[in-house]
Amino acid sequence: MKGLEDRALLMFVIVVSIAFGWVISPFYGAILWAIVAAIVFAPLNRRLAGAMPRWPNTTALATLIFIVALVIVPAIMIGTSLVQEILNLYVSIQSNELDIGQRFAEVQKSLPVWMTSLLDRLGLTDVDQVSERFSNGIANAVRILARGALDIGQSAFSFFVGMSVMLYLAFFLLRDGQQLSKQIAKAIPLLPEQKFALFEKFATVIRATIKGSIVVAVLQGLIGGVIFWFLGIHAALLWGVLMGFLSLLPAIGTGLVWVPVAGYLLVTGSIWQGLVLVFCGLFVIGMVDNILRPILVGKDTRIPDYVVLITTLGGIGVFGVNGFIMGPIVAALFMAAWDIFGRSRTANAP
Repeated sequence: MKGLEDRALLMFVIVVSIAFGWVISPFYGAILWAIVAAIVFAPLNRRLAGAMPRWPNTTALATLIFIVALVIVPAIMIGTSLVQEILNLYVSIQSNELDIGQRFAEVQKSLPVWMTSLLDRLGLTDVDQVSERFSNGIANAVRILARGALDIGQSAFSFFVGMSVMLYLAFFLLRDGQQLSKQIAKAIPLLPEQKFALFEKFATVIRATIKGSIVVAVLQGLIGGVIFWFLGIHAALLWGVLMGFLSLLPAIGTGLVWVPVAGYLLVTGSIWQGLVLVFCGLFVIGMVDNILRPILVGKDTRIPDYVVLITTLGGIGVFGVNGFIMGPIVAALFMAAWDIFGRSRTANAP
């Protein structure tokens, strides 16, 4: 009879857990970033709590204000400037101030015969057609922004609701995170060392992803944008943000942006600008990733770069922007779970 009651209780727990997940699913992004913020800034909160042990609400609030000032406000400012940059680029194309057809014709004349033949087979030698495709792409991006602007009330409301949920939850996770993690650990039916391994891997991957990916992405995007601005390349902020975003992809990274631009500069006669960009791309932008990422991440995650690349791309495909964190987390937990399973099988082997 007791076995039947245990199975019924387990089934009930599973059902209500699924129902709870379904109810909170509209805010999964806000919940994810609240957990990320609480884990990443937990050391700062512990230091403040050590200085003010009797004021847990004050220390959590101070940490939250620091998060807003350091992360959220700059992100909103960059996003606003990026939208303005895209609009300016669209206006420049529409007014023929930036003649895409002329630029493409200059590149085409400088290419070797074999590359011209390849472009011809791909249908990319028609200057007017290529210019129209590029202009249409920019126009579609601007139309998306315009539709968002027409629905600014609802968009702003959804954004601020999600932001409020994230900050509200982050406050309580900062204040009560240790007690909550202990309660969750008690309820998980695993051995203590197994629970510790999974919890440690989860926190380590989040910290490593933020420190080793976002910090490096911000620095690479900032350096790349400044270099583009110094060389007089149009829409430097847009290219900088794009390089920062692409740097989240290991092994591919910022080269997807600066290599074609450097090639364009070289084939169109801007030799010194192209050489400067190649040098900075290899020895400044690229070295930021090679030097800084190991320092910030170390060997804690132990996830191969090819796994990080595949899971990051897959996570973005499944979860959107949140996927660049969700993908590596799933990969790390997958590897940790199979490692625990393998060790338990070895320990129980006759």
